Amino acid sequence: MPTTVKENYLKAIYFLNEQESSINVTELSKRLGVSKPTVSNMLKSLEEQGWVIYQKYKPVRLTEKGRKAAARVIRKHRLTEMFLHSVMEFGWEEVHEIAEQMEHIQSEKLFARMDEMLDYPTVDPHGSPIPNEDGNVVAQQYSLLADIPDGQKVQLCALANSSKEFLYYLNKLQIQLGTVIQVVKTESYDNSILISYDDKTPFAISEKVGRSMLVKTL
Repeated sequence: MPTTVKENYLKAIYFLNEQESSINVTELSKRLGVSKPTVSNMLKSLEEQGWVIYQKYKPVRLTEKGRKAAARVIRKHRLTEMFLHSVMEFGWEEVHEIAEQMEHIQSEKLFARMDEMLDYPTVDPHGSPIPNEDGNVVAQQYSLLADIPDGQKVQLCALANSSKEFLYYLNKLQIQLGTVIQVVKTESYDNSILISYDDKTPFAISEKVGRSMLVKTL
């Protein structure tokens, strides 16, 4: 099994691969907050152990073995977040930092029991998909709230941004997963969005907020 540090590298490569068609040492260095020589040395080690495909000046890629190892870490993280939120009643803004520590526990039995107690959830408290035991993810097709036409009703299903600051912002607005939102009007001047939900008086949110909310049309 990879060490905690190596698991963090595999997870970072996994997420960067989701966002970019190809990634390099510089991007990994920024993501992990370490020097480029440190990243290069670690990638050589990961390559020797069959986790990644790495050659100088070429994109870094996970092998199938590396992809499954990264997905297992993400599975443990998101199951932990769901357990903390659903069973232990932590706020969705509180669970990430605890899950960052617990994702490196190697006991498969622990996480299998968590999964069973939660009745096998497919998403975490922020709507992000939980990989299955084989490391596979069922992709969901959602739209950005910012792209929804005027007059349409949608349901919030996931977040494109689950930073603690954004979650506190949504808490303040009393918006959570499952909230049904109506797009009243999108302002052409700055793309701010006038929304209404739960019989509240319509109010404006920024385009940035609208692009952080993943919804499905009702």
